[in-house]
Amino acid sequence: MWRGEEGEWATLAAFFLWLRVSMGVHGAPCEAVRIPMCKTMPWNITRMPNHLHHSTQENAILAIEQYQELVDISCSQVLTFFLCAMYAPICTLEFLHDPIKPCKSVCQRARDGCEPIMKRYNHSWPESLACDDLPVYDRGVCISPEAIVTDVPEGEEGPGACLSRCKCRKINPTLTTYLTKNYSYIIHAKVKSVERGSCNEITTVVDVKEILKSSIPIPRSQVPLLTNSSCQCPHLLPNQDVLIMCYEWHSRLMLLDGCLVEKWKDQLDKRYKVRLTNESNSYILNKKSAIKIYLIT
Repeated sequence: MWRGEEGEWATLAAFFLWLRVSMGVHGAPCEAVRIPMCKTMPWNITRMPNHLHHSTQENAILAIEQYQELVDISCSQVLTFFLCAMYAPICTLEFLHDPIKPCKSVCQRARDGCEPIMKRYNHSWPESLACDDLPVYDRGVCISPEAIVTDVPEGEEGPGACLSRCKCRKINPTLTTYLTKNYSYIIHAKVKSVERGSCNEITTVVDVKEILKSSIPIPRSQVPLLTNSSCQCPHLLPNQDVLIMCYEWHSRLMLLDGCLVEKWKDQLDKRYKVRLTNESNSYILNKKSAIKIYLIT
């Protein structure tokens, strides 16, 4: 399960030490959906700015109201879903900087159902809601009504059924991963216990050894990591000594699929050091920092 090759650990160690001097940008916070039209959606948290560049939900409410008559006549079964995915995009911890867009097919279904009625009144489908630039389901990340599961199938309740459907992604510990995922906390910790409260709630208790990055105070003691899913991803077991990179939400530490967990090794802290430098031979890790990494032999 764990990678132990020397070369790979050298890469991880260099990356780990870069984290000590990097200054991460925290993602925009999630907020409760307040747009009346969107309160029936299968998500209840959103983030601003939305896909139409509204900076607040108050601005989004004023803009989305122009489509209320189309919603009332039910010209398309997916119109409300599409509008809310644009005006009140679902907020997920893995896509804080780039909220998930509705799928192109959802836009097309809404447009094809409603544009004929709009044309009767000399209006066309608005360019701001154009379908051409939206992602296709099998080629990118997008959201559609069919992709949201709200009920557990009958006969599949219980922890055993939850675990049987789990398939965790492997996240590679690279600089690109860190910059793309924009993790909000990074800790060195030892796993104490894993407890399942329900099918969709798992609490992993860890003993924090070192705090490398965080936007909220994290005590150097036992703290809970919350997984609001039926699967514990990344998978952790008691007594594992690990490096964890994940997200904070409402002052709680989360453990989610898409977060990074690597087995801790003392070599990370003993064999490498980092010097900040502006020398021309520096190894540029990002546009703002010139960092040179030296191997201590």
